[in-house]
Amino acid sequence: MDNAAAQTFAPSTPAGRARRWLTVIGPGIVVMLADTDAGSVVTAAQSGAQWGYKLLALQLVLIPILFVVQELTVRLGLVTGRGHGELIRERFGAGWAWLSVSTLMFACVGALITEFTGIAGAGLLFGIPAWASMILAVTALLAIVWTGSYVSVERIAIALGAFELAFIAVVCLAHPDAHVVMQGLVSVPLHDSKYLYLAAANVGAVIMPWMVFYQQSAVLDKGLTTKDLKVARFDTAVGAVVTQVIMAAVLMTTAATLGRTNPNAPLNTVQQIAEALTPFLGRTAGQWVFVLGILGAALVAAIVVSLTAAWGLGEVAGYKRSLEHHPREAPWFYGVFTFGVLAAGAIVASGINLISVTLAVEVMNALLLPVVLGFLFLLAIKTLPESHRLKGAYAWLVGAVCLATAGFGVYAGLTGAFS
Repeated sequence: MDNAAAQTFAPSTPAGRARRWLTVIGPGIVVMLADTDAGSVVTAAQSGAQWGYKLLALQLVLIPILFVVQELTVRLGLVTGRGHGELIRERFGAGWAWLSVSTLMFACVGALITEFTGIAGAGLLFGIPAWASMILAVTALLAIVWTGSYVSVERIAIALGAFELAFIAVVCLAHPDAHVVMQGLVSVPLHDSKYLYLAAANVGAVIMPWMVFYQQSAVLDKGLTTKDLKVARFDTAVGAVVTQVIMAAVLMTTAATLGRTNPNAPLNTVQQIAEALTPFLGRTAGQWVFVLGILGAALVAAIVVSLTAAWGLGEVAGYKRSLEHHPREAPWFYGVFTFGVLAAGAIVASGINLISVTLAVEVMNALLLPVVLGFLFLLAIKTLPESHRLKGAYAWLVGAVCLATAGFGVYAGLTGAFS
C-alpha cells in the first residue's frame, strides 16, 4: 500500500475510523440476534397471547440490564485477554470453573434442542419431516464452522439473523391498538404465579448463561484489544436494543391477535404459532414471513450456542479452541462442537415430545442466573486493573442490577413452578 492509501485508512482519518468500526462490530450483534432464538420467540408469543401487553414493559426494562451484563463480558475479555471460564479458573480455582462450565453445558444443550425444534417446526409447516430438516440444518452448521474462519462465521450468522427483522414487519400488519398497549405497559399483576412464571421465562430468554461465555470468547477470537472497547460497547448496545425490539414485536403481534380473541390458544410449537396467526395476518405474513424470522433466529442461535459450548469447555479443560485453527490443530474444539450439533439434531429427529421444553429451558436459564451473574460481577471487581475495574457508584449500580435480576429470576421461576 502506498503512503497516500495508508494515510487514507489511518485510524486518525474519518475513513480509517469508519473502517475500524466496521471491523470491530459483530460479536455484540451476533450474540444479541442469537438471544432472540426460537425459544425466546415462543416465550414472547405465549406472553402476548396469555397476558396481552402486560409483559411488554419487562422487555423494555431488560434492554439496559442486558447491556450492563454483556458490557462486563466485553470489558473482561478485551482487558484481560482471557475467556470467561479461564478467568474463573485462574481467580477462583478449577472446582468453581467446572461448576460454572457445567451450568453452561446445561444451558447450551437445552438451547440447542430448542433451536432445532424451531427449525423442525418450520419445516413441518411445508411438509418437510423433522428428520429431513435436521439433516439439512446439521449439515449446514457443520459446513459453516468446519470450513470458515471467525470472520466468515460471524458474517453468515449476521446474514441469517437479519431474517429476524421479519417479525417487525409482522407486528406492523397486526395493527396493535396504541391505547391498549399503554394500558398493558402499566398493568403488572405480580400477585399472579402464572404471570410470574412467564416473567421468569422472559428473563431467562433474554439473560442467558451462554451469552456471557460466547461474547467474551468471540471478541478474543476476532483479535480485538482494549483499543476497541468503545466500539465493542456500541456494538453491544445496538444489539441489546435490536433483540428486545424483536421480542417486543413478537409479543405485540400475538397480543393484538390471539390476545384479543383466543388467549388460551396452545402456542408450544412454531407450527401452532404460525397457524394461529394465519387467520389474522393472511397466509403470507402468518406463515412465510414468520417462518423466515424463526429460521433466522434458530440458525444464528444454533451457531452461537454450539460454539459457546466448545469454547467454554475448552477454557476450563485447556484444549485449543479457535475458529482460526484447522480442525486437525484443534480436534477437541471441533469435536465438542460437532457432538453437540449431532446429539441435539438426533434428539429432535427422534420425535420425542418436546412441547414443554421451551419454557422449561428459559426458566432454567433464570434459575442459573445467580451463578452466572455472581461470577461475572466478582470478576469485574477483582480481576480487572484499576483503570477498567468496576468501582464507585457504578459498581454499586451494577451489583444491584445483577442481584435484582438474579433474585427476581429465581423467585419468579420457583413461585411459578411450584404454585
